Amino acid sequence: MIDLLDGNQCAAIAAKLARVKCVPCFPITPQTEIIETIQKWVVDGEWKDVQFNQLESEHSAMSAAFGAQITGVRTFTATSSQGLFLMHEMLPIIAGARAPMVLVNVSRGVSSPITLWPDHNDVLAMRDTGFITYICETNQEVLDSIIIAYKVGENKNISLPSIVNMDGFIHSYTRTQVDVPKQSLVDKFLPKLKMAIKLDTKKPMTLGIPVLGDYMKFRIQLHKAQLDAFNEIKKVHNEWYKLTKRKYEFVEMHKLKDAKAAIVIMGPNTTIARAAVDNMRKKGKMVGLLRIRLYRPFPEKEIKDALKNIPNIAVVDQNICPGMSGISYPEVKSAMYGQKNIISNYIAGLGGKALSQEEFEEVLEETLNTKQEVRKWLM
Repeated sequence: MIDLLDGNQCAAIAAKLARVKCVPCFPITPQTEIIETIQKWVVDGEWKDVQFNQLESEHSAMSAAFGAQITGVRTFTATSSQGLFLMHEMLPIIAGARAPMVLVNVSRGVSSPITLWPDHNDVLAMRDTGFITYICETNQEVLDSIIIAYKVGENKNISLPSIVNMDGFIHSYTRTQVDVPKQSLVDKFLPKLKMAIKLDTKKPMTLGIPVLGDYMKFRIQLHKAQLDAFNEIKKVHNEWYKLTKRKYEFVEMHKLKDAKAAIVIMGPNTTIARAAVDNMRKKGKMVGLLRIRLYRPFPEKEIKDALKNIPNIAVVDQNICPGMSGISYPEVKSAMYGQKNIISNYIAGLGGKALSQEEFEEVLEETLNTKQEVRKWLM
């Protein structure tokens, strides 16, 4: 069914379609509409088989989500910005316990000073917690990725939680055309949750015990599960495509085959950057674009294969690691180790600062002509 939906509505609908059984939450702008939508469904009797709990803080919400998930209950929650930071303590605990819940983050720049508008410093600060992480470009992708994330994370060989990220306001409060799959289609795609290890009063066990010298073995297992997720995500992407004709990849390549310069980017600003590429192509400029959709596990091989023959590359980061560079920049450079590409870094869009097609064209023009690495803020 085609509908006009904003990103927050897409997230709530996806949770319902996934037959989530527990939603612990705490509201924060610009995520609040997700929680309000679910709460209204519960109050109106439209969603009956779910436990909805508004807690006293984001930390409590994530703690409750962990408690629900480890009893074998499919669990969902959402947050933004400072709320995600308050949840942070629980994230490595959940990943380490191999509890495959899904968290939607509606990106918003972190304080101080206060902003309500988006950048990716909140979600990328969680990159080392063990959560599989998807960075979405469109509202359709938000809806699809939540359902995909449950199927991937719940695979017994993966057993990892996921973050699905959208941008505040750009996604959360902007309505676009979205194809909402039928419940029967999602039921066919996503089986009932069967966790290999869970808390069960009939089979008592202890979780979270001190392991002392064996700790490293658990970190190795977690790392291996992240790497194993590559194949599972690819498999699940293909299954989703067969059902919906919507194809997702770890990275999206646009006009890279003969490009002499390319932008590397994530999130909804990709749409504007893609338009810049297309306009410059009309003028005979050999430029292209690479969008990173899957951020953890990090698709090093796919990035290297896509960019290895492109002389000049610009990583456009909607984030900043103060005192160093954008967060994605060193990760892309690491993926390109051993290559001779000139890789520049542009910091842009912090706190939701608008980016124009013309600005992306200027970045591409400068990248085409540069003889050395450039580091610049787009102000």
